[in-house]
Amino acid sequence: MKRPVYRALGLMSVVLGAVGAVLPLLPTTPFLILAAYFFARSHPEWEAKLLAHPTVGPSIRAWRDHGAIPKVAKRVATVLLSISAVGGWFTLPLPWAYVPSAIGACVLTWMWTRPSV
Repeated sequence: MKRPVYRALGLMSVVLGAVGAVLPLLPTTPFLILAAYFFARSHPEWEAKLLAHPTVGPSIRAWRDHGAIPKVAKRVATVLLSISAVGGWFTLPLPWAYVPSAIGACVLTWMWTRPSV
């Protein structure tokens, strides 16, 4: 009973990760890490494909092994979240203009306290 649910959650995580590759406020790697978690419990072959992927595989393995986030990913996330915060500041009415900045500050604080690889 759990395997189909985990497989569906894994597929949904991959889809959200793919959408996150295009949208700056939706991160890609955390959804792919989650997908690997679900696939490990439902479809090991798909998990192996994620781990072997040349682009996202190293990030997933770094997180699993050390709880680490690559410095390049931290820098890219910082730039993209900053762009989103500035965009929100200029396009959203008050008090909503503060929301992207607050979310970005929380995410970046958490992210920069994680180890780097």
